[in-house]
Amino acid sequence: MEKNKRGRPSVDSEAINLRLPRELIEAIDDRRRIESDLPTRPEMIRRALMQWLDLTAGK
Repeated sequence: MEKNKRGRPSVDSEAINLRLPRELIEAIDDRRRIESDLPTRPEMIRRALMQWLDLTAGK
């Protein structure tokens, strides 16, 4: 019998440590609260980065 592994499954990603001003964290929290699925802070930051990359592609 296999032992259950705890924690997140292995994915092709890398953790980063990022310090943000309190005002920016509050703005991220305010914005994520209006999303229908209430994303986590990291997910909201990922979405914001993806949107920025889409908007600035080819510039």
